[in-house]
Amino acid sequence: MESACEECLCRELALRGIGVERQLPLPVEYKGAGLDCGYRLDLLVEQSVVVEIKSLSSIEPIHEAQLLTYLNWADQMANFNASQDAPALKEGIRRRIL
Repeated sequence: MESACEECLCRELALRGIGVERQLPLPVEYKGAGLDCGYRLDLLVEQSVVVEIKSLSSIEPIHEAQLLTYLNWADQMANFNASQDAPALKEGIRRRIL
């Protein structure tokens, strides 16, 4: 479900001329060494907005923790959309800005 949502969202952004990068590696630095931990940003829109795509019935604390971790590492602004059963898209979006 998430991969289909990602494809559709990227297509919509491209149709509007909005730049988007997909599945960007998120490097982790620890005590001066770069670590390959396998973290990836789902989307980076216009080099400034991180979009983490989730297809869930509810946002759990672990999802919030994941997003905040990515934000701390990426130092970006993000939209976090989770609930597919939300009555309206805007009610399923969580924003976190550092």
